[in-house]
Amino acid sequence: MGRGRQKAKHTKVARELKYFTPDTNLTALERELAAAAHADEYEDKWAHLVDDDEDDDVEDDDEANPAAQTA
Repeated sequence: MGRGRQKAKHTKVARELKYFTPDTNLTALERELAAAAHADEYEDKWAHLVDDDEDDDVEDDDEANPAAQTA
């Protein structure tokens, strides 16, 4: 396919994307956003998989040994 035909195809697709207006259910969106605003405090469901103690040990070692920071 030549460059002219390829460019025309890309232009057509870009124009379709630019002027495409999907049907949006604004009532459902409003309900979803309102429910998120009234939700309880955020709970990280993956927090139990992370061991925070390992990160603290690494930082403490760097502070105790200044030569390790410049290396």
